[in-house]
Amino acid sequence: MRAVVLREPGPVENLELEELPVPDVKPGWVRIAVKAFGLNRSELHTRLGFAEGVTFPRVPGIEAVGIVDAGEGFERGQQVATMMGGMGRTFDGGYAEYTVVPKSQVIPFESALPWEVLGQVPETLQTAYGSLTTGLDLRKGQTLLIRGGTSALGFATAALANDLGATVFATTRQEERLETLRDHGVDHPLLDDGDVAAQVRKIVPEGVDAALELVGTPTLPDTLNATRVHGTVCFTGMLSNQWTISNFYPIGYLPAGVRLTAYGGEADDLPASVLQRHLDRIAAGETSLGPAKVYAMDEIRQAHDDLEHNRTAGKLVVLTGRAEGAAP
Repeated sequence: MRAVVLREPGPVENLELEELPVPDVKPGWVRIAVKAFGLNRSELHTRLGFAEGVTFPRVPGIEAVGIVDAGEGFERGQQVATMMGGMGRTFDGGYAEYTVVPKSQVIPFESALPWEVLGQVPETLQTAYGSLTTGLDLRKGQTLLIRGGTSALGFATAALANDLGATVFATTRQEERLETLRDHGVDHPLLDDGDVAAQVRKIVPEGVDAALELVGTPTLPDTLNATRVHGTVCFTGMLSNQWTISNFYPIGYLPAGVRLTAYGGEADDLPASVLQRHLDRIAAGETSLGPAKVYAMDEIRQAHDDLEHNRTAGKLVVLTGRAEGAAP
């Protein structure tokens, strides 16, 4: 099989497309013939050497979609998604034509959507759903600010929040993307000028009920200031690649009464019913994933370079090129 191998952290040139043996299946695991995989900031962190607990050489990739090839608990040919659980870190991940993962992190679905669309969904949806439920406990009728709205995660969060009945604010640093946010269900697109809190409070003077921080620590203080007393900010993303706060003094940093949480979950945080509903809504034209860019496996270096430099809005997806067993 073809697989992308990272032998040590470093530049995109360290990603090598190689021929490897198809991995064996061990008890309690499932082998998936991968049709597509999404690219994520987590894999960029792995490639740059920022991620903890990674052993090398390694096939990266924290998610994949495809069909069951062998293993327990599923029918051969069944459409499935997989994500997280050590993929691409402690065992080989989704950047390959076959991957073997624990059956506990395999989620079945049925869809006639193309693989390049299906490949956009799993990890992004899991993170968006977990952030809104575990991280924010968002309720119908509440207001939500998404900081980093034109990321794939931002678009997915907006879709879920709309389905829930929330009013959505979302930011972008590029004026030409404001209309894109509006087209994808954002009620109040905001140009990130560094003082988003002031813009938010012109619309809702008390601040939003909930906020999802996807940019990172540089924008977190402004996001906190955009949130009402007893509102909640969930720190989930690090588009800025800045993870930590120097000399953190909580009383001076946190606005009085604003709650700060975080989210980072696993595959079992995403119920199969939620995945299926989201795919069905996409197929019915009731929601959109936002923009995406699709690559072939031999374009993995270009894809990673685009990911690192934020050249595209939305999700980056790689097709493995395996034709058999395509979605019906």
